[in-house]
Amino acid sequence: MLNQAQIEQFHKDGFLVVENVLSQDELSGLRAQLESWVDESRDYTEAYGETIDGRSRFDVDPSDHSTDHPALRRVSSPTEISDAYFETAIHSSMAEMAGQLIGGSGTRFHHSKVNAKLPHTATTVKWHQDFPFTPHTNDDMITALLMVGEVTADNGPLQVIPGSHKGELYNHWQDGRFTGKVEDSVEAEQCQNYVSCVGSAGSVCFMHTRLLHASGANNTELPRYLFITVYAAEDAVALSDNPLPSVHQGQLVYGVESGQVRMSVNQLKLPQKPKGASFFVQQAGLEMA
Repeated sequence: MLNQAQIEQFHKDGFLVVENVLSQDELSGLRAQLESWVDESRDYTEAYGETIDGRSRFDVDPSDHSTDHPALRRVSSPTEISDAYFETAIHSSMAEMAGQLIGGSGTRFHHSKVNAKLPHTATTVKWHQDFPFTPHTNDDMITALLMVGEVTADNGPLQVIPGSHKGELYNHWQDGRFTGKVEDSVEAEQCQNYVSCVGSAGSVCFMHTRLLHASGANNTELPRYLFITVYAAEDAVALSDNPLPSVHQGQLVYGVESGQVRMSVNQLKLPQKPKGASFFVQQAGLEMA
């Protein structure tokens, strides 16, 4: 699936973009399903639907969403409501590649979501690392970002700081609440020389859970659609609630069960699970401690 040079590049930089991971037939099912969710969102004025923990499944940007200008920004746990998304997360080349990059005995599915940036919408993601949202006994975890449509330098691509996964875990709390973003001083000092992860539909960006990353708004006519799946080493045990629980949580997608628990040395303050539909409300400061 992946060659040794790609695996070494991932461990050096903390991310790897691989083209043509999914076929056009696989992509067409994902794209059609996502576009139907976008059309459905036109009928709503706020977050709607329900996941297994009672929070909304579909999240719209309240500052930007309308019938004529939909701003659906998140679909939580789409594997529960779409066979196409379930197969992609669990049984695809993407899952196998994530397993290769994690290494060890095996890999589990942790959670998934769709992050959408529709044309000329204001949704942004502030600088953060993923591990403080999903701390485990070890940090062999990967976020796989599948480009369901083309991602360009202008339609809100993922921005990453190469090599930052080898640095410290930054504080994601401010003023007594979990904001899901690094402090302003860290952004100013560490997050200026970023690389944009772009690619054609079917490409996947594999990202280490400690890597600093963000994304800007989409100011173009081209929608930016990402199907995001988080995988963990099978010997990593969660230390906090899953922020996006699903019936598929913990399913083995690669390798074998070892029956072991492995620890790595990390220190951080445990996260707060968002009360609203997604972490966007935390980053925007709309949830108070």
